[in-house]
Amino acid sequence: MAVKRIVTNIATTQVDAARGFYADVLSLEVVMDQGWILTFAATGASATPQVSVASEGGSGTPVPDISVEVDDLEEVLRRVRGAGLPVEYGPVQEPWGVRRFFVRDPFGRLVNVLVHVG
Repeated sequence: MAVKRIVTNIATTQVDAARGFYADVLSLEVVMDQGWILTFAATGASATPQVSVASEGGSGTPVPDISVEVDDLEEVLRRVRGAGLPVEYGPVQEPWGVRRFFVRDPFGRLVNVLVHVG
């Protein structure tokens, strides 16, 4: 038996509001649209399914609901600011080797956007 995929499900009555954030800001592609559910994916990526369990978000921050690793943090930060979304933490270089910031999606979920730095 092998886990092939892990999907975060966010309950909302405003499903289409997700497009502006997850597609436009984070460049995820809509891979399924049933009207009542949208599924976004990083196509072409070979991501490994993961689940994290945490007592804090690191550096004394709250635990984010979702973490999204990107290849160009500054571009995503530009899009977040361009969309008028407030950055709740960062951007900051963390001692464990990531640069990141926190932003809320349209449903109030705290999203940790990060890039690994060498």
